[in-house]
Amino acid sequence: MSELMELVRAGRTAEVVGLLDGMTDAERRARFPELKALRKELRVAPWESDARRAYPALHAAGAACQTGAAGVASWIAAADLRWSQVSPGVLLHVLGDRETDWLADVTHRLAQRPVTAWVPYELMAGLVRLSGCPVPTTDAYVQGWVDHLHGSWQRGGTLLDRLRQDPHLRELVAALFETADIGSRLQWPNHDGPDSWTGALAQLTVEGALDRGATVDACVARLLRGGPVADQRVFLRLLKSLALTRNEERERTADWLALASDATSTVASYAQSVLGALALDGELESRQLAEMSDAVLFRTEKKLVRAQLVLLGKVLTRDPSAAGELLPSVAQAFGHEDAEVQERALKLVERHAKKLDPVEARADLAMAAEQLIPGLRARAVRTLGTAPADPEPTGYEELLPPAPRPTRLAPAAASAVELAEEVGAALASEPGVTAFERALEGLVRHAHQDREALLAALEPVITRRWWDGTDGATPRDIFGSSYGGMTEAADGLDLLLATLRGRIGTATLHARVQRGSTSSHDCAHGALNRAFESRLWEVAYRLRTDPLPFLLSTPTWSTGLLEPAELVDRLDTYRRLGARVAATDFAQALLRVRRADREAAESAARRASALGTEEGTRLAAWLTSATPALPTVQRRTSGPRVLVELDEVPDLQQDFPAEFQPLGRPTSVLQKQRWCYHWDDDIRQHWSALLPEARELVAARLLRDLSDLAVDDSRGAAAALPPLAESDGEAGEAVHLGLAYGLGARHAEDRLVAVDALLVLAARGQLDAARLGTDLGQLVRSGAVKTQRLAESARTAAATGANATIWSVLSRTLPVLLADLSTGGTAAPARGLGELLAVAAECAERSGARGDLPHLAQTAARRGSSRLVAQARRLRSALGEEVAA
Repeated sequence: MSELMELVRAGRTAEVVGLLDGMTDAERRARFPELKALRKELRVAPWESDARRAYPALHAAGAACQTGAAGVASWIAAADLRWSQVSPGVLLHVLGDRETDWLADVTHRLAQRPVTAWVPYELMAGLVRLSGCPVPTTDAYVQGWVDHLHGSWQRGGTLLDRLRQDPHLRELVAALFETADIGSRLQWPNHDGPDSWTGALAQLTVEGALDRGATVDACVARLLRGGPVADQRVFLRLLKSLALTRNEERERTADWLALASDATSTVASYAQSVLGALALDGELESRQLAEMSDAVLFRTEKKLVRAQLVLLGKVLTRDPSAAGELLPSVAQAFGHEDAEVQERALKLVERHAKKLDPVEARADLAMAAEQLIPGLRARAVRTLGTAPADPEPTGYEELLPPAPRPTRLAPAAASAVELAEEVGAALASEPGVTAFERALEGLVRHAHQDREALLAALEPVITRRWWDGTDGATPRDIFGSSYGGMTEAADGLDLLLATLRGRIGTATLHARVQRGSTSSHDCAHGALNRAFESRLWEVAYRLRTDPLPFLLSTPTWSTGLLEPAELVDRLDTYRRLGARVAATDFAQALLRVRRADREAAESAARRASALGTEEGTRLAAWLTSATPALPTVQRRTSGPRVLVELDEVPDLQQDFPAEFQPLGRPTSVLQKQRWCYHWDDDIRQHWSALLPEARELVAARLLRDLSDLAVDDSRGAAAALPPLAESDGEAGEAVHLGLAYGLGARHAEDRLVAVDALLVLAARGQLDAARLGTDLGQLVRSGAVKTQRLAESARTAAATGANATIWSVLSRTLPVLLADLSTGGTAAPARGLGELLAVAAECAERSGARGDLPHLAQTAARRGSSRLVAQARRLRSALGEEVAA
């Protein structure tokens, strides 16, 4: 071994650098193959002490012993050397004797690396100084520059001081406006002083170090481009700090119009204020104001819409001649979802309509008035003097989105190569029921047919798994006694792959099958996961000892349902092959087999009985027995939550494996323990597929998780709601309570998922609107669900065309919430109740609902013109009653 290699292995970096300094270029090149071989050797165990000791010296030596700029840049930025690399100062020393053009080439190659390569800024900046090349303006360099300036506060002075001293200030500041995702780095600290980016850049612009016109243009261009909220926030703050003159604002009128139309709410509000000032000073043409209004009044942000109507009112008061151009724009707000906005727009039209041409313009406004709510539409007809084109009301027809239809699972992949691709895709994502069950079935089938061919096809997949070693060491039992459990469905596929690879001991597999997965930390959904896991452990054990020809429990449909005739055919094939049935696989098949279709079930039962096998007889009895009724349900309160407890289901305990019997045992609201490892939301859809005709048993065990969405502001558990809505069996207390919590979830994406589930239940005729509405009223009163969130969910659902459905729900929710107001007490109404009344009123108007709503009259008779009172009066009017004066 050469002296250089001994020093590198020993990690003696200073001596390595000294030795390299005394070598010629030819001598350095001659050592590079040895360094390359050592790097390959260390990759096998990069975190062991020998590797960590050698890496810094190897990093420096490899950079010094190459002659190609591309090779040096690749070596310096290599991922395997990144976490134990040598300091930038050492690299600059060993590279410093190269030609400047070569150094410039290396500099720009390093700067072009992605930000995630973590090339040190100090290294790139040092190479710029050595080579005298133009400063790079790539994302990696600019972000490194920003971070470096933040991190150099120890040198004293403010950020402004440090920027003044930078020789490349103009080039790098210009590049800031072109750099992706830079806002999060620039927004700290959140003020405009000399130690903030916005304050420093604004001051440098005042001083002339930066060109003012170019900086303003760059700010506006970045806002026009859009992007992350952090970027928009920081560049808007900088633009405000620059305090634009009226001339600068006027020159960029087209930009403000574009921003008011399409930018984020905060940026659009700023553009709106600039354009409003121009309009009120007579420096914005009526045509331009109308163009702006057409865009802004189409936006969903009420604050922007209301501000625009106020602006239009001021302009029309100042210049009545603009009514012909501006009132048609005002009419854009007639179609706004908020009735208060509609009324503001109508008042504006009423105030200025007399200034219009009496024929053509009024006719156009009358056409637009067809979008108004009924009460306002009648006012518009009186104001405009002409009736809408179709004044007669038409019958209402509920337009529910079609319920998703279950899809039939395709047969397992025919070839091992195709199966390997499917397994790899499933492991790389969160496999749904269909993808998971097909991959599982394929692994079992191909392991039975040709285990070696399957392993060969799976090799590229297995070598990328976290549990597979590549150093040829003796396989270790990575799913041994310390293994906690499956947190996601992909863990089940890993279990089978590791079994095929020999990474799990037979003793471990046998112990899991015999002992089960019982745990002292069993939680509310432990019964679901124990059943899910037990089948996979037994299948893995059989892969090792007695491979199954295929699975009995693979569902026919994406919901988890298994057709009875198909299960009989599988049992018949097992009988002919003389294959031994896996107990948990057969138990899962029984829970999945369709029994609701009594004719198909009885026909399949006769065939199953004729098989003459124990499993055939068991299946026949199961198919001909009555589908068990839902267990007795008891509602329990726990703080603001309402939860349910289920009594036992004897049919799920008799003749089932021990790991499946907890599915039929009573549930308790006290069952949630301090620790639960089922944090992955993806696995919940697979729990629904365990009991596709008994969704209440699943929903009851998920109810606390669903309540966390509204009470504890958690995220993600709503993913369980659509599978429950698409499953079969009665949708009872647990399903509807879970749906109520989802509609009141903290996060918008969870509320949207809950709305989807509500619409699926409604489309399938399984939604109990009265039950859901009553539950929502109780949960709002207890504080578990916030009224504002519920209003947003209800509005979203109604917007799909489900007005009658949402009214039927809210007609049971509102009386509970209005009851306290009708007693004359001093309690303040729930925040957001006015919004909920607005949604209810719109649904009643659109669906033609009529009748009395308890406690509504007293609310509508309250004094004042608050949103609560105004919407109560609107709803009372829609229901066909006189509105209190």
